[in-house]
Amino acid sequence: MKFEVLNSLFSIKKDASENAGAASGSLSKAQLQAIENFDKTIQSVRPLNSRQMQALPDNIAALSHQLTDERGSRRLGYMNENVQLSAYVRYFTWWNLVRLTRLFSNLQEEAFPCEAASADETAYSSDASMACLDLGSGPLTLVTALWISRPELRNKKLTWYCLDLSQAALTLGEELYMSVAAQLPPSDENAPAHWKIIRVKGSFGTFIKEKCSFITCANMFNELDQGAKMPPEFQSKKYYDQLSAYAAENAKFLLVEPGVPKAARTLSLLRERFIKAGYEVKAPCPHALECPMNGFKSYTGSKNKWCNFAFSTEDAPARLQKLSVAAKLPKERAVLSFISAVKAEGKDEKPGTGKKNSSLLLRITSDSFRLPKNRTGYYACSRLGLTLVSSEQGDSLNSGDLIRVELSKPVENLPVDYKSGAKIIHI
Repeated sequence: MKFEVLNSLFSIKKDASENAGAASGSLSKAQLQAIENFDKTIQSVRPLNSRQMQALPDNIAALSHQLTDERGSRRLGYMNENVQLSAYVRYFTWWNLVRLTRLFSNLQEEAFPCEAASADETAYSSDASMACLDLGSGPLTLVTALWISRPELRNKKLTWYCLDLSQAALTLGEELYMSVAAQLPPSDENAPAHWKIIRVKGSFGTFIKEKCSFITCANMFNELDQGAKMPPEFQSKKYYDQLSAYAAENAKFLLVEPGVPKAARTLSLLRERFIKAGYEVKAPCPHALECPMNGFKSYTGSKNKWCNFAFSTEDAPARLQKLSVAAKLPKERAVLSFISAVKAEGKDEKPGTGKKNSSLLLRITSDSFRLPKNRTGYYACSRLGLTLVSSEQGDSLNSGDLIRVELSKPVENLPVDYKSGAKIIHI
């Protein structure tokens, strides 16, 4: 069957243009340097002496245990402690910047607070600022990642409410963001040098004085779920109601999690609620039907699949990889789950279902694996449910690729994989 790759979630093209990075996966030299040298940015803002630098790998390893297998003993305000916060920003924040900038540079403009101005328009407008909210902001990792990866947004007048329990993390994060913003200034000289940051100390649910048009979070639900006694099936309604309470009319949402089963399950449940409320999940979903990888009980050890995407870390900053090895936490792959939801404009059909039965959108959701007859397999999500793509072109696809296939036979005549029950698409 004929197919075409429409876009990828994690492609990276090193482009010399300073205007790269808008919905193309391109990153300019300056953008790449901001990520590569983030450790130097941290050192300029909050320096460590040689003794503290020597202890850093052990502190990172200890913090990693507190965030995973020892999380039951972790203090709620752990990032108010200098040693913990320093370890966090120099390892976890840096890795999160790698993940988020790769994803954000590949998402379409409509996922973000405002579209880029056309060539014949003034890039900067003096209109009232748009209110944005970053939940569980920590050291402003997501806001910084947006500034790096979406240069067209630097020309926009945005006010960010950054909400977190740790005032120390918010304070350091604002300093780091300001430093990165100085390295990557807006292209329009009339635009503000940076977005307005309003730090709000508090937990998810804390009052924000205005409704927000763009609401984000990264890794927040993962932490909330870890401390919750009830499973995501019970928690998701509370999460959705609170997200809605923060939202202005026609608000956009961009929610990112680390790709672990329980957090992915929470996002799948939130996806259902967004769709029922009239939202369109722009990414990663190629349809608006039931999620075939909803992670139901996968966090309890069952074989149920959960929606997550991965890419190789071979292009990650060399010093970050060296630090990871020193902390005994090397990473070969970066993994995440996410949803981008916007208010659906009136359509006759559910978004993403496809206007023609002969055309099928699929989002690749796995690494490649070998199939009989020298073919390569990938699991994918489509309106058919879980789908198995069988390719004769080797490793030509990647996790996160969105492809369109022109079906050569009716859906009911497609073969079925006996192991997974997925419809098989041969390309």
